[in-house]
Amino acid sequence: MKTQMRNPTLLLLLLLSSQLCSVLSWKKDEFRNCNQTPFCKRARARKPSSSSLIAQDVAIFDGELTAKLFPEKTQENPDEQDQDRIKPLVLILSVYQDGILRLKIDEDPKLDPPKKRFEVPDVILPEFSNKKLWLQKLSTETIGGDTGPSTIVYLLDGYEAVLRHDPFEVYVREKGGNRVISLNSHGLFDFEQLRVKRDGEEWEERFKGHTDSRPYGPQSISFDVSFYGADHVYGIPERATSFALKPTRGPGIEDSEPYRLFNLDVFEYIHESPFGLYGSIPLMISHGKSRGTSGFFWLNAAEMQIDVLGSGWDAESGISLPSSQSRIDTLWMSEAGIVDAFFFVGPGPKDVVRQYTSVTGTPAMPQLFALAYHQCRWNYRDEEDVEQVDSKFDEHDIPYDVLWLDIEHTDGKRYLTWDRMLFPHPEEMQRKLAAKGRHMVTIVDPHIKRDDSYFLHKEAAEKRYYVRDATGKDYDGWCWSGSSSYLDVLRPEVRSWWAEKFSLENYVGSTPSLYIWNDMNEPSVFNGPEVTMPRDALHQEDAEHRELHNAYGYYFHMATADGLVKRGDGRDRPFVLSRAVFAGSQRHGAIWTGDNTAEWDHLRVSVPMILTLGLTGISFSGADVGGFFGNPEPELLVRWYQLGAYYPFFRGHAHHDTKRREPWLFGDRNTERIREAIHIRYMLLPYFYTLFREANTSGVPVVRPLWMEFPSEEATFSNDEAFMIGSSLLVQGIYTEHARHASVYLPGKESWYEVKTGVAYKGGRTHKLDVNEESVPAFQRAGTIIPRKDRFRRSSTQMVNDPYTLVIALNSSQAAEGELYVDDGRSFEFQQGAYIHRRFVFSDGKLTSLNLAPTPPGQAQFSSECVIERIILQGLSTGQKSALIEPENQKAEIEKGPLLLHSRQGPTVITIRKPNVRIVDDWVIKLL
Repeated sequence: MKTQMRNPTLLLLLLLSSQLCSVLSWKKDEFRNCNQTPFCKRARARKPSSSSLIAQDVAIFDGELTAKLFPEKTQENPDEQDQDRIKPLVLILSVYQDGILRLKIDEDPKLDPPKKRFEVPDVILPEFSNKKLWLQKLSTETIGGDTGPSTIVYLLDGYEAVLRHDPFEVYVREKGGNRVISLNSHGLFDFEQLRVKRDGEEWEERFKGHTDSRPYGPQSISFDVSFYGADHVYGIPERATSFALKPTRGPGIEDSEPYRLFNLDVFEYIHESPFGLYGSIPLMISHGKSRGTSGFFWLNAAEMQIDVLGSGWDAESGISLPSSQSRIDTLWMSEAGIVDAFFFVGPGPKDVVRQYTSVTGTPAMPQLFALAYHQCRWNYRDEEDVEQVDSKFDEHDIPYDVLWLDIEHTDGKRYLTWDRMLFPHPEEMQRKLAAKGRHMVTIVDPHIKRDDSYFLHKEAAEKRYYVRDATGKDYDGWCWSGSSSYLDVLRPEVRSWWAEKFSLENYVGSTPSLYIWNDMNEPSVFNGPEVTMPRDALHQEDAEHRELHNAYGYYFHMATADGLVKRGDGRDRPFVLSRAVFAGSQRHGAIWTGDNTAEWDHLRVSVPMILTLGLTGISFSGADVGGFFGNPEPELLVRWYQLGAYYPFFRGHAHHDTKRREPWLFGDRNTERIREAIHIRYMLLPYFYTLFREANTSGVPVVRPLWMEFPSEEATFSNDEAFMIGSSLLVQGIYTEHARHASVYLPGKESWYEVKTGVAYKGGRTHKLDVNEESVPAFQRAGTIIPRKDRFRRSSTQMVNDPYTLVIALNSSQAAEGELYVDDGRSFEFQQGAYIHRRFVFSDGKLTSLNLAPTPPGQAQFSSECVIERIILQGLSTGQKSALIEPENQKAEIEKGPLLLHSRQGPTVITIRKPNVRIVDDWVIKLL
């Protein structure tokens, strides 16, 4: 949540107001565009072939290729001052396991630049360095019409990296053949070197009454990146726009902005805009039918602008690139930092995600409760309100797991405190929820109220832990708590100090069932330029905020998550929701898409936003169900619950000026529909938990674009209305009111079974389906097995010992397979092997349970008495009446039973009833 005001006086007026005026929503002119951003304007004005760098002094050092980039020699200008001459840059090319190429370009420290350029710390996994392949030798080759050599480096079987010397270019190619990704093929590389300011030179920049002192002057970097064999490019979140990125420059494209990566607190953001929102992940992934998938990641936390260049943008450049390959060209521009870029060769979609998360980390394994339904509002007023909301969920037989408290629960917006008038007994309140297996989340924002009586501020100020302004004083900005300062979480010792504040002793009134929500951590500063911290604010070692802005929220998220781990002495997994996001955020918790609006367009755009986050490593994400701003009509709210039940993170949330919208407030019929949607989520929790473990081990997202599972089907490439949950479920949202029909493309050659009716539909075609208000279309893929829990409790915690149902959707070969992952749902013991992991395979008329969990001696063990209560068989072509369970040699009956246990009026399906085999055991069930 946020306000759109820019100074303390206006903020106070807002806080005193009872309504937010609609005319004060999105204001485009309050944020800089490219023409108002000098580094972006300069980079966009550059013409192809303007780069004149040549690679020389190529050698191997410390297992890496090293070179110097010199400017092309021209006639000496006798009037040119030494500081104006372009100094050689240092280039390092390194190779890592699994086909990862890393390119670093920086100023030469031996030439004494005015300062060391910033490199983003604590994002790359420490163990990634162990995957480096030490180069032993280099080979050279004269390619095409070049007059000079290129250096060739082995990358992976079938792939090579090429350093072209003159003109400088780096690219990855299939061995001796087609290109995959290239950098500086169009000669747009530019690296503004740090230098001393000349007398009378103007370096300051001004915008909307704010002045950026820019003490080190221009220091931007820009270059072109080309993706070969690409039909579309994706990624670079966060924005509310289509999943496949649209061109921003080129013939027929006028007045378009680049995709902006600059973490901002955007009030009532609009859909279909390239404008950056709360997070920035500079990872772009290309996909095409001919070549497959590749990726490019630039580890840089400064503001970035990226153009996707439309076909024909370079028609007059005179540059000749391979014409036999389709390609998409892009232009990357950043205000500061260094080049620290990674090339991922794929070739499959899951390969690229695996390669990227091997660098930045796979998603953390959440606690089980965090995958269930969360109920939030700004704000639940007091303990009585909390108790009433909690009891109403039980009264209406609607499960939920987490109740959230926004900023009003604190003592005057002092975080880690309670308003003792409204919440006099916070521990007792949390224990009452915990008795039902429920949890609570409180908000903790990064702005700390400047109040000498406030323990956090007093200690942080004494320790000099705050970010400083350009003059060296503690930075003082304005946010919810009024005059505020911000911790310098770039510093490890500050993060460690912050983590200690979440102990039960320090966070008075907290209990082990309380978890945390980090909002406003872009960081949001109401009276700052573009509602954020000034770029010339100072962090440790005088790093400017401009150099690390996009990573600020990442470090705050990291420190908070570490605090919850420390609180439990390292036993329990944390849950921390963050609004700001950067590369690596997946290691620390969940993300939501920010302050959306109760509009059909925002429901629609939530899907590509979540797909994009998943593709860039952030599996655990969701959008506020119902929209944060505005009052949804009942139909929109119901449709949002029906879709949101399939989000990885499932939370209802609303602004304090909206009408109350708990699920039971819209009439009995709509209550039933919302209850049904939430029940679907709880039923599928075993499947979701299994997918989160897959994400934790491989990086592959829980929610996936259709082309991740069907990479050669062109009809899926730009489809962002539907999505896959794992490899087994396909969900199609309903995004218009009063919809009576929906067109659904079902990919592949096999059939799909509608989840609620069991009706089979052929794959590889678009179906026009009748729809009603009871559900959104969802389908199980033939050839898959999905684990469910069909008994409904008050919370997921109370379902732990309930039996399972296996839903088997047979393919044309009468076969199917699926997996189930189970652990204690709370602790880190799974990392020591304490889990159950089974693969279920149905073929030749028998279902087999296979163990996938290694059990080396000395590892922790986890067991369960849970059994499989029902096995549903869809698409069975034979008419067996019973089944034999081995090795027990017991029989089980096959009969007609309900597809959905709680929907007795629904369709019946072939069911093996009460086989009662344990999930932990090996067994075989044969149809007789």
